[in-house]
Amino acid sequence: MTNLSDVPRCLVCEQDSHAVPLIELRYQDRVYWICPQHLPILIHKPSQLADKLPGADRLLDAGEH
Repeated sequence: MTNLSDVPRCLVCEQDSHAVPLIELRYQDRVYWICPQHLPILIHKPSQLADKLPGADRLLDAGEH
């Protein structure tokens, strides 16, 4: 049986791949998952993920490049 904590889930909405497609991303030698609905946040406003993605508060938002 799979441990629920081992099931890939979107780092924002926490839905798994049974509910939404998931995209794997690697950051700081760790693997995270994000769904297409929340991918624009990662691309344009990554600082909004600071509570979900360690160090995201140091990433520049799209308008700050």
